[in-house]
Amino acid sequence: MSEPTHTENLDRTGSAALPWSRARDLLATQTPHENLTFFVGTIRPDGRPHAAGVGAIWVDDALYFKGGPGTRRSRNLAANPACTVSVRLNGLDLTMEGEAHRVTDEPTLEKVAAVFREGGWPATVVGDGLTAPFTAPSAGPPPWHLYVLTLHRAIGVAGAEPHGASRWDFTR
Repeated sequence: MSEPTHTENLDRTGSAALPWSRARDLLATQTPHENLTFFVGTIRPDGRPHAAGVGAIWVDDALYFKGGPGTRRSRNLAANPACTVSVRLNGLDLTMEGEAHRVTDEPTLEKVAAVFREGGWPATVVGDGLTAPFTAPSAGPPPWHLYVLTLHRAIGVAGAEPHGASRWDFTR
């Protein structure tokens, strides 16, 4: 991922714009080691929203998350890759907007599975997906799909010093 093409200060109290590096560095250091819950928002075929908690990690400057092939999330993404991903990092609430696409190439699957293992989820690659002795009960049977988020926009609101709120655009 590249640096944002545009940063907008959303703070109305006089704080300076937040640098993207703050969000990026928190993602890099807190995943997979911190107990974080990510929420993916997708769009159902009839236009209604859907949100679900997911296991997600930041690897090589990109966000990856998993989903069972039969889950509403995976079915929605197959029809429309537009989505949001939200997380409360230590000191920063972050919402990311973009498109999620399935990852099937073995080198990337192996690299991401290794990072999941580092964080305590014993993922291995099977075929073009991931498996492990356990995952969320709602995920269905393995193998589970792996997705990568192509980031278009992110919004961060800092709950810790230095305070502020910013929007980062990655495409124009």
